[in-house]
Amino acid sequence: MATTPVSRQGVGDGAALRVAMDATPLIGHRTGVGEFCRGALGGLAGRSDVSVSAFAVSWRRRQWLGEALPAGIPSEQRAMPARPLQWSWRRFGRPSAEWFVGECDVVHGTNFVVPPTRRAGRVMTVHDLTPVRFPEMCDGPTRAYPDLIRRALRAGAFVHTPSVFVAEEVVESFGADPERVRAVHSGIPERPEVDQGRAQHAVAALLPEGARRLIVSLATAEPRKDLPGLVAAFDELAGDRSDVTLVLAGPAGWGEQELSRAIGASPYGERIVRTGWVQDATVTGLIDAATVLAYPSRYEGFGFPPLEAMARGIPVVSTRAGAIPEVLGDGAALVPVGDVGALAGALAEVLDSEARAQQLSIAGRRRAAQFSWASCADGLVALYADVAADRSRVGSSSPPLP
Repeated sequence: MATTPVSRQGVGDGAALRVAMDATPLIGHRTGVGEFCRGALGGLAGRSDVSVSAFAVSWRRRQWLGEALPAGIPSEQRAMPARPLQWSWRRFGRPSAEWFVGECDVVHGTNFVVPPTRRAGRVMTVHDLTPVRFPEMCDGPTRAYPDLIRRALRAGAFVHTPSVFVAEEVVESFGADPERVRAVHSGIPERPEVDQGRAQHAVAALLPEGARRLIVSLATAEPRKDLPGLVAAFDELAGDRSDVTLVLAGPAGWGEQELSRAIGASPYGERIVRTGWVQDATVTGLIDAATVLAYPSRYEGFGFPPLEAMARGIPVVSTRAGAIPEVLGDGAALVPVGDVGALAGALAEVLDSEARAQQLSIAGRRRAAQFSWASCADGLVALYADVAADRSRVGSSSPPLP
Protein backbone atom coordinates (compact mmCIF):
# COMPACT_ATOMS: atom_id res chain seq x y z
CA MET A 1 0.00 0.00 0.00
CA ALA A 2 1.16 3.54 -0.61
CA THR A 3 2.43 5.31 2.50
CA THR A 4 4.23 8.30 1.01
CA PRO A 5 3.06 11.19 -1.16
CA VAL A 6 2.67 10.40 -4.85
CA SER A 7 3.01 13.04 -7.54
CA ARG A 8 -0.10 14.27 -9.29
CA GLN A 9 -0.48 12.71 -12.73
CA GLY A 10 -2.96 13.32 -15.48
CA VAL A 11 -5.32 15.62 -13.61
CA GLY A 12 -6.53 18.73 -15.39
CA ASP A 13 -4.25 21.67 -16.25
CA GLY A 14 -2.70 22.42 -12.86
CA ALA A 15 -5.79 24.10 -11.42
CA ALA A 16 -6.45 23.53 -7.73
CA LEU A 17 -8.30 20.33 -6.94
CA ARG A 18 -11.75 20.96 -5.52
CA VAL A 19 -12.29 18.90 -2.38
CA ALA A 20 -15.42 18.69 -0.23
CA MET A 21 -14.64 17.39 3.26
CA ASP A 22 -17.14 16.09 5.80
CA ALA A 23 -16.56 18.23 8.91
CA THR A 24 -19.56 16.98 10.90
CA PRO A 25 -17.25 15.73 13.71
CA LEU A 26 -16.32 19.37 14.44
CA ILE A 27 -19.81 20.05 15.77
CA GLY A 28 -20.21 19.63 19.52
CA HIS A 29 -17.61 18.04 21.79
CA ARG A 30 -14.62 17.03 19.66
CA THR A 31 -13.34 13.48 19.86
CA GLY A 32 -10.23 12.26 18.07
CA VAL A 33 -12.09 12.31 14.74
CA GLY A 34 -12.97 15.95 15.34
CA GLU A 35 -9.34 16.75 16.12
CA PHE A 36 -8.34 15.14 12.82
CA CYS A 37 -10.91 17.22 10.94
CA ARG A 38 -9.82 20.47 12.54
CA GLY A 39 -6.12 19.80 12.06
CA ALA A 40 -6.40 18.52 8.48
CA LEU A 41 -8.61 21.42 7.40
CA GLY A 42 -6.19 23.87 9.00
CA GLY A 43 -3.28 22.30 7.14
CA LEU A 44 -5.16 22.37 3.82
CA ALA A 45 -6.37 25.96 4.16
CA GLY A 46 -4.58 28.49 2.02
CA ARG A 47 -2.81 26.00 -0.24
CA SER A 48 -2.66 26.80 -3.95
CA ASP A 49 -2.96 23.18 -5.13
CA VAL A 50 -6.28 22.40 -3.46
CA SER A 51 -9.50 24.28 -2.79
CA VAL A 52 -11.31 22.78 0.19
CA SER A 53 -14.85 23.37 1.40
CA ALA A 54 -16.50 21.74 4.41
CA PHE A 55 -19.95 20.25 4.84
CA ALA A 56 -21.94 18.74 7.69
CA VAL A 57 -24.36 15.82 7.41
CA SER A 58 -26.88 17.34 9.77
CA TRP A 59 -30.25 19.07 9.45
CA ARG A 60 -30.18 21.41 12.43
CA ARG A 61 -26.60 21.41 13.67
CA ARG A 62 -25.01 22.42 10.36
CA GLN A 63 -25.55 26.08 11.33
CA TRP A 64 -22.87 25.63 14.01
CA LEU A 65 -20.25 24.35 11.59
CA GLY A 66 -19.01 27.74 10.41
CA GLU A 67 -17.78 28.85 13.81
CA ALA A 68 -15.86 25.59 14.27
CA LEU A 69 -13.99 25.77 10.95
CA PRO A 70 -10.39 26.99 10.62
CA ALA A 71 -9.89 30.33 8.88
CA GLY A 72 -9.96 30.05 5.10
CA ILE A 73 -12.29 27.05 4.92
CA PRO A 74 -15.75 27.92 3.56
CA SER A 75 -18.93 25.92 4.04
CA GLU A 76 -21.65 26.20 1.39
CA GLN A 77 -24.18 23.40 1.15
CA ARG A 78 -27.79 22.41 0.99
CA ALA A 79 -29.28 20.94 4.15
CA MET A 80 -28.27 17.29 4.63
CA PRO A 81 -30.65 15.50 7.05
CA ALA A 82 -28.50 12.73 8.50
CA ARG A 83 -30.91 9.84 9.12
CA PRO A 84 -32.87 9.84 5.86
CA LEU A 85 -29.71 10.42 3.84
CA GLN A 86 -27.80 7.60 5.50
CA TRP A 87 -30.78 5.30 4.96
CA SER A 88 -30.98 6.22 1.26
CA TRP A 89 -27.21 5.99 0.75
CA ARG A 90 -27.12 2.48 2.25
CA ARG A 91 -30.04 1.18 0.18
CA PHE A 92 -29.96 3.06 -3.10
CA GLY A 93 -26.54 4.73 -3.41
CA ARG A 94 -28.15 8.12 -3.94
CA PRO A 95 -28.59 11.09 -3.85
CA SER A 96 -25.06 12.10 -4.80
CA ALA A 97 -22.92 14.39 -2.67
CA GLU A 98 -22.72 16.93 -5.47
CA TRP A 99 -26.42 17.63 -5.08
CA PHE A 100 -25.65 19.11 -1.66
CA VAL A 101 -22.12 20.50 -1.95
CA GLY A 102 -21.77 21.36 -5.65
CA GLU A 103 -19.37 20.09 -8.27
CA CYS A 104 -15.99 18.93 -6.95
CA ASP A 105 -13.13 16.60 -7.82
CA VAL A 106 -13.00 14.65 -4.54
CA VAL A 107 -15.36 14.05 -1.62
CA HIS A 108 -13.62 13.09 1.63
CA GLY A 109 -15.66 11.24 4.25
CA THR A 110 -13.73 11.71 7.47
CA ASN A 111 -15.55 9.29 9.77
CA PHE A 112 -15.77 5.80 8.19
CA VAL A 113 -18.52 6.90 5.77
CA VAL A 114 -18.29 8.67 2.41
CA PRO A 115 -21.38 9.72 0.44
CA PRO A 116 -21.99 8.44 -3.09
CA THR A 117 -20.96 10.80 -5.86
CA ARG A 118 -21.84 11.46 -9.48
CA ARG A 119 -18.41 12.30 -10.90
CA ALA A 120 -16.16 13.07 -7.94
CA GLY A 121 -13.67 10.58 -6.56
CA ARG A 122 -14.20 9.36 -3.03
CA VAL A 123 -11.89 9.07 -0.01
CA MET A 124 -12.96 7.42 3.23
CA THR A 125 -10.95 7.81 6.44
CA VAL A 126 -10.82 4.65 8.53
CA HIS A 127 -9.40 5.66 11.92
CA ASP A 128 -9.22 2.15 13.35
CA LEU A 129 -10.84 -1.25 13.05
CA THR A 130 -12.16 -1.66 16.59
CA PRO A 131 -15.53 -3.01 15.33
CA VAL A 132 -13.67 -5.73 13.40
CA ARG A 133 -11.02 -6.62 15.99
CA PHE A 134 -13.02 -6.00 19.16
CA PRO A 135 -16.76 -5.75 18.38
CA GLU A 136 -17.54 -6.41 22.04
CA MET A 137 -15.96 -3.03 22.85
CA CYS A 138 -18.26 -1.13 20.49
CA ASP A 139 -21.72 0.38 20.64
CA GLY A 140 -24.38 -0.35 18.00
CA PRO A 141 -23.61 2.48 15.54
CA THR A 142 -19.90 1.67 15.62
CA ARG A 143 -20.53 -2.00 14.81
CA ALA A 144 -22.19 -0.87 11.56
CA TYR A 145 -18.92 0.58 10.21
CA PRO A 146 -17.47 -2.59 8.64
CA ASP A 147 -20.44 -2.96 6.29
CA LEU A 148 -20.15 0.70 5.30
CA ILE A 149 -16.45 0.24 4.60
CA ARG A 150 -17.13 -2.81 2.41
CA ARG A 151 -19.77 -0.94 0.41
CA ALA A 152 -17.48 2.00 -0.20
CA LEU A 153 -14.61 -0.25 -1.27
CA ARG A 154 -16.85 -2.13 -3.71
CA ALA A 155 -17.86 1.21 -5.20
CA GLY A 156 -14.23 2.18 -5.80
CA ALA A 157 -13.50 4.49 -2.86
CA PHE A 158 -9.93 5.04 -1.72
CA VAL A 159 -9.08 4.67 1.96
CA HIS A 160 -7.07 7.05 4.11
CA THR A 161 -5.77 5.81 7.46
CA PRO A 162 -3.80 7.67 10.15
CA SER A 163 -1.20 4.92 10.45
CA VAL A 164 0.46 2.13 8.51
CA PHE A 165 -0.86 -0.24 11.16
CA VAL A 166 -4.50 0.53 10.28
CA ALA A 167 -3.75 0.55 6.54
CA GLU A 168 -2.43 -3.00 6.80
CA GLU A 169 -5.49 -4.02 8.82
CA VAL A 170 -7.81 -2.63 6.13
CA VAL A 171 -6.02 -4.63 3.43
CA GLU A 172 -6.05 -7.79 5.55
CA SER A 173 -9.63 -7.49 6.84
CA PHE A 174 -11.40 -6.34 3.68
CA GLY A 175 -9.17 -7.56 0.88
CA ALA A 176 -8.70 -3.95 -0.23
CA ASP A 177 -6.31 -3.15 -3.07
CA PRO A 178 -3.13 -1.95 -1.29
CA GLU A 179 -2.67 0.73 -3.96
CA ARG A 180 -5.97 2.28 -2.92
CA VAL A 181 -5.16 2.42 0.79
CA ARG A 182 -3.00 5.33 1.92
CA ALA A 183 -1.48 5.87 5.35
CA VAL A 184 -0.97 9.54 6.19
CA HIS A 185 -0.01 10.39 9.75
CA SER A 186 -2.02 13.08 11.50
CA GLY A 187 -0.49 16.08 13.23
CA ILE A 188 -0.90 17.07 16.87
CA PRO A 189 -4.02 18.87 18.15
CA GLU A 190 -3.49 22.61 18.25
CA ARG A 191 -5.25 24.35 21.11
CA PRO A 192 -5.60 28.11 21.51
CA GLU A 193 -3.10 29.90 23.72
CA VAL A 194 -4.41 30.24 27.26
CA ASP A 195 -3.58 32.39 30.23
CA GLN A 196 -1.41 30.15 32.40
CA GLY A 197 -2.71 31.58 35.64
CA ARG A 198 -6.31 30.99 34.60
CA ALA A 199 -5.55 27.46 33.41
CA GLN A 200 -3.77 26.61 36.66
CA HIS A 201 -6.71 27.95 38.65
CA ALA A 202 -9.13 25.81 36.62
CA VAL A 203 -7.04 22.70 37.26
CA ALA A 204 -6.59 23.44 40.97
CA ALA A 205 -10.37 23.68 41.35
CA LEU A 206 -10.68 20.06 40.17
CA LEU A 207 -8.16 18.55 42.60
CA PRO A 208 -8.54 17.27 46.16
CA GLU A 209 -6.49 18.77 48.97
CA GLY A 210 -2.99 17.38 49.14
CA ALA A 211 -2.68 16.59 45.44
CA ARG A 212 0.90 17.33 44.40
CA ARG A 213 1.68 14.89 41.62
CA LEU A 214 -0.82 14.00 38.90
CA ILE A 215 -1.31 10.96 36.72
CA VAL A 216 -3.53 12.35 33.95
CA SER A 217 -5.62 10.46 31.42
CA LEU A 218 -7.47 12.08 28.50
CA ALA A 219 -10.06 9.67 27.10
CA THR A 220 -13.73 8.92 26.67
CA ALA A 221 -14.91 6.23 29.08
CA GLU A 222 -15.20 3.48 26.48
CA PRO A 223 -13.96 -0.11 26.84
CA ARG A 224 -10.98 0.07 24.49
CA LYS A 225 -9.43 2.87 26.57
CA ASP A 226 -9.24 0.47 29.56
CA LEU A 227 -9.64 3.14 32.21
CA PRO A 228 -10.59 0.47 34.80
CA GLY A 229 -7.15 -1.04 34.19
CA LEU A 230 -5.59 2.35 34.90
CA VAL A 231 -7.55 2.57 38.16
CA ALA A 232 -6.20 -0.86 39.11
CA ALA A 233 -2.64 0.28 38.35
CA PHE A 234 -3.21 3.40 40.45
CA ASP A 235 -4.39 1.21 43.32
CA GLU A 236 -1.05 -0.66 43.19
CA LEU A 237 1.09 2.45 43.51
CA ALA A 238 -1.07 4.92 45.45
CA GLY A 239 -0.55 3.41 48.92
CA ASP A 240 3.12 4.44 49.07
CA ARG A 241 2.56 7.81 47.39
CA SER A 242 -0.07 9.79 49.27
CA ASP A 243 0.49 12.96 47.23
CA VAL A 244 -0.39 11.31 43.90
CA THR A 245 -3.82 11.88 42.33
CA LEU A 246 -5.32 10.15 39.29
CA VAL A 247 -7.23 12.55 37.01
CA LEU A 248 -9.54 10.97 34.44
CA ALA A 249 -10.50 13.74 32.01
CA GLY A 250 -13.01 13.07 29.27
CA PRO A 251 -16.71 12.49 28.64
CA ALA A 252 -18.79 9.55 29.76
CA GLY A 253 -19.09 6.69 27.29
CA TRP A 254 -20.39 3.15 26.95
CA GLY A 255 -17.75 1.91 29.39
CA GLU A 256 -19.10 4.11 32.16
CA GLN A 257 -20.53 1.37 34.38
CA GLU A 258 -17.34 -0.68 34.47
CA LEU A 259 -15.27 2.42 35.24
CA SER A 260 -17.63 3.55 38.00
CA ARG A 261 -17.41 0.10 39.62
CA ALA A 262 -13.61 0.20 39.52
CA ILE A 263 -13.50 3.63 41.15
CA GLY A 264 -16.09 2.62 43.73
CA ALA A 265 -14.01 -0.43 44.70
CA SER A 266 -10.74 1.50 44.91
CA PRO A 267 -9.35 2.08 48.42
CA TYR A 268 -8.03 5.38 47.11
CA GLY A 269 -11.20 6.57 45.43
CA GLU A 270 -10.99 9.97 47.13
CA ARG A 271 -7.84 10.59 45.10
CA ILE A 272 -9.43 9.72 41.75
CA VAL A 273 -10.93 12.72 39.96
CA ARG A 274 -13.48 12.49 37.14
CA THR A 275 -13.70 15.79 35.27
CA GLY A 276 -16.12 14.94 32.46
CA TRP A 277 -15.63 16.77 29.19
CA VAL A 278 -13.31 19.77 29.59
CA GLN A 279 -12.64 22.81 27.42
CA ASP A 280 -9.40 23.33 25.51
CA ALA A 281 -7.94 25.64 28.16
CA THR A 282 -8.46 23.05 30.89
CA VAL A 283 -7.04 20.27 28.71
CA THR A 284 -3.88 22.30 28.22
CA GLY A 285 -3.74 23.08 31.92
CA LEU A 286 -4.15 19.42 32.86
CA ILE A 287 -1.41 18.30 30.46
CA ASP A 288 1.00 20.95 31.76
CA ALA A 289 0.18 20.05 35.37
CA ALA A 290 0.67 16.32 34.82
CA THR A 291 3.63 14.51 36.30
CA VAL A 292 2.92 11.77 33.77
CA LEU A 293 0.24 11.11 31.17
CA ALA A 294 -1.14 7.57 31.15
CA TYR A 295 -2.56 5.97 28.00
CA PRO A 296 -3.64 2.41 28.86
CA SER A 297 -5.57 1.58 25.67
CA ARG A 298 -6.30 -1.94 24.49
CA TYR A 299 -6.33 -0.86 20.84
CA GLU A 300 -5.50 2.38 18.97
CA GLY A 301 -5.34 3.56 15.38
CA PHE A 302 -3.19 6.61 16.17
CA GLY A 303 -3.17 8.31 19.61
CA PHE A 304 -3.58 12.09 19.95
CA PRO A 305 -3.35 12.55 23.76
CA PRO A 306 0.11 11.02 24.24
CA LEU A 307 1.52 12.96 21.28
CA GLU A 308 0.03 16.17 22.64
CA ALA A 309 1.63 15.54 26.03
CA MET A 310 4.97 14.60 24.49
CA ALA A 311 5.00 17.82 22.46
CA ARG A 312 4.69 19.75 25.73
CA GLY A 313 7.47 17.80 27.43
CA ILE A 314 5.25 15.66 29.67
CA PRO A 315 6.43 12.06 30.19
CA VAL A 316 4.08 9.45 28.74
CA VAL A 317 3.41 5.85 29.79
CA SER A 318 1.32 3.90 27.28
CA THR A 319 0.44 0.38 26.29
CA ARG A 320 1.77 -1.11 23.05
CA ALA A 321 -1.73 -1.08 21.62
CA GLY A 322 -2.27 -1.12 17.85
CA ALA A 323 -0.52 1.78 16.16
CA ILE A 324 0.99 3.17 19.38
CA PRO A 325 4.53 1.79 18.82
CA GLU A 326 4.50 3.18 15.27
CA VAL A 327 3.40 6.63 16.42
CA LEU A 328 5.12 7.11 19.78
CA GLY A 329 8.31 5.23 18.92
CA ASP A 330 10.96 5.74 21.62
CA GLY A 331 9.26 8.89 22.89
CA ALA A 332 7.24 7.09 25.59
CA ALA A 333 7.48 4.20 28.02
CA LEU A 334 5.50 1.31 26.50
CA VAL A 335 4.08 -1.68 28.41
CA PRO A 336 2.09 -4.76 27.33
CA VAL A 337 -1.64 -4.32 26.80
CA GLY A 338 -3.67 -5.33 29.86
CA ASP A 339 -0.64 -5.80 32.14
CA VAL A 340 -1.70 -3.84 35.23
CA GLY A 341 1.52 -4.58 37.09
CA ALA A 342 3.72 -3.36 34.24
CA LEU A 343 1.61 -0.23 33.88
CA ALA A 344 1.84 0.49 37.61
CA GLY A 345 5.59 -0.13 37.56
CA ALA A 346 6.24 2.20 34.61
CA LEU A 347 4.12 4.95 36.18
CA ALA A 348 5.89 4.55 39.53
CA GLU A 349 9.27 4.77 37.84
CA VAL A 350 8.39 8.15 36.31
CA LEU A 351 6.91 9.39 39.59
CA ASP A 352 9.95 8.36 41.61
CA SER A 353 12.84 9.13 39.24
CA GLU A 354 13.55 12.63 38.01
CA ALA A 355 16.14 11.19 35.64
CA ARG A 356 13.59 8.85 34.03
CA ALA A 357 11.03 11.63 33.77
CA GLN A 358 13.56 13.94 32.14
CA GLN A 359 14.67 11.23 29.73
CA LEU A 360 11.09 10.68 28.57
CA SER A 361 10.44 14.42 28.36
CA ILE A 362 13.37 14.92 25.99
CA ALA A 363 12.62 11.82 23.92
CA GLY A 364 8.93 12.73 23.73
CA ARG A 365 9.57 16.24 22.41
CA ARG A 366 11.96 14.88 19.82
CA ARG A 367 9.46 12.27 18.62
CA ALA A 368 6.45 14.62 18.59
CA ALA A 369 8.37 17.10 16.43
CA GLN A 370 8.08 14.62 13.55
CA PHE A 371 4.30 15.14 13.30
CA SER A 372 2.65 18.21 11.78
CA TRP A 373 -0.59 19.14 10.04
CA ALA A 374 1.40 20.62 7.16
CA SER A 375 2.95 17.20 6.51
CA CYS A 376 -0.47 15.58 6.89
CA ALA A 377 -1.87 18.02 4.32
CA ASP A 378 0.94 17.15 1.89
CA GLY A 379 -0.01 13.48 2.11
CA LEU A 380 -3.73 14.17 1.74
CA VAL A 381 -3.25 16.37 -1.31
CA ALA A 382 -1.13 13.67 -2.96
CA LEU A 383 -3.91 11.18 -2.21
CA TYR A 384 -6.59 13.51 -3.60
CA ALA A 385 -4.59 13.92 -6.81
CA ASP A 386 -4.36 10.15 -7.26
CA VAL A 387 -8.08 9.76 -6.54
CA ALA A 388 -9.02 12.44 -9.08
CA ALA A 389 -6.67 10.93 -11.68
CA ASP A 390 -8.19 7.50 -11.14
CA ARG A 391 -11.68 8.92 -11.47
CA SER A 392 -10.84 10.66 -14.72
CA ARG A 393 -9.46 7.40 -16.13
CA VAL A 394 -12.34 5.11 -15.24
CA GLY A 395 -15.20 7.61 -15.56
CA SER A 396 -18.28 7.63 -13.40
CA SER A 397 -20.65 4.78 -12.73
CA SER A 398 -22.56 6.49 -9.94
CA PRO A 399 -26.22 7.42 -10.43
CA PRO A 400 -27.06 10.86 -11.84
CA LEU A 401 -28.13 13.75 -9.69
CA PRO A 402 -31.74 13.50 -8.57
